[in-house]
Amino acid sequence: MKVLVVGSGGREHALCWKLKSSPLLSRLWCAPGNAGIAAVAECVTIGAEKVDELLAFAKANAVDLVVVGPEAPLVAGLADKCRAVGIKVFGPSAAAAELEGSKGFMKDVAAKAGIPTAWYGRFTDMEKAKDFIRAKGAPIVVKTDGLAAGKGVVVAMTLDEALDAVDMMMGDKVFGDAGDELVIEEFLDGEECSFFALCDGTTALALAAAQDHKRVGDGDTGPNTGGMGAYSPTPVVTSEIQAEIMATCILPLVKTMAEMGRPYTGVLFAGIMVTAAGPKLLEYNVRFGDPECQVLMARLKSDLLPVLLAGAEGRLAGLTLDWRDEVALVVVMAANGYPGAYEKNTVIGGLAAAGEVEGVIVLHAGTALKNGQILATGGRVLGVTAIGASVTEARERAYGAVDKLDWPQGFCRRDIAWRAVARGL
Repeated sequence: MKVLVVGSGGREHALCWKLKSSPLLSRLWCAPGNAGIAAVAECVTIGAEKVDELLAFAKANAVDLVVVGPEAPLVAGLADKCRAVGIKVFGPSAAAAELEGSKGFMKDVAAKAGIPTAWYGRFTDMEKAKDFIRAKGAPIVVKTDGLAAGKGVVVAMTLDEALDAVDMMMGDKVFGDAGDELVIEEFLDGEECSFFALCDGTTALALAAAQDHKRVGDGDTGPNTGGMGAYSPTPVVTSEIQAEIMATCILPLVKTMAEMGRPYTGVLFAGIMVTAAGPKLLEYNVRFGDPECQVLMARLKSDLLPVLLAGAEGRLAGLTLDWRDEVALVVVMAANGYPGAYEKNTVIGGLAAAGEVEGVIVLHAGTALKNGQILATGGRVLGVTAIGASVTEARERAYGAVDKLDWPQGFCRRDIAWRAVARGL
């Protein structure tokens, strides 16, 4: 099979790395890719949001399957355009991708499906939003309705924080048009996890759970980021909790979306808060998480390609997946200053030495190759991914590899998986 992966981050590097091992694969492209992806796939200089150009490439090269990594091309209708010309695609339609494109729509669908989640309100008027916040009190969560690259969420522990978030998102337009509407919802207390399932429009196949670390600093301090690390499996999601998540948060969503004429095909990412009353939905995303995808691909024993094809063709019922028993853990290396302003085009050394640490693969996100050197071009730059018999072993290997990198302009969190380590895992 000839496969085109769309995207340029660590998630896409993980997908390409995993797909490369499939005996079914004859050719693999990635658009636009990055310096690391170039080692396992042919990189094509077409941006992930250039929907028409991507479609033209897929047609011209007789691509058998398009795998869409990021959310923006899905919201823009790439999957619809592929299906319209008979190209198989793993990813939801624009109508289904609205689950991530609009947080308000997502909350409305969750309510319609009877999914356990936080109470909420939708607002296009700043003063009404602030009145709602004052009436409900803090802690409370303020979100942009539209896409904000994983950053349009403020978990406000005080009323002033929440009111300031309204001013920032809707008044100052820090996230542009994404803040034209706000979703304000209940603060849920518990332990957060990321849960993934493959969907084919009518049914869903559980993947696995991971725990992400959103805040930039050790001890979960500082602003939210796109993710500074993750590990899988996570002890908070037992087999019983996984079954409950599937029964209450995944399958009802797939059924309701089909009934609404928006059948969901692709990977469904459910942000879950495991509360004292059981798992509750925080949000849906319509793609693999980044950096969660990195640890899922490291643990998956099954061939990924036939499973993605089955999802695209509506054949997931009855399929099962094999997983490694070991723990996978990824530490994200980011450019100094991230998630704020950061320096670009700094040289990264030590990559070969880091990749030689037992159980480690260094996955690239924001990198480029220039004059024989690997340059850091993004905010999140590398995903140092390790597998080990325990959380502690995987973590030691990952940080051992991090310490072999020569990149003074980069940093990472030093406490990934701290909750699991505190449990002695």
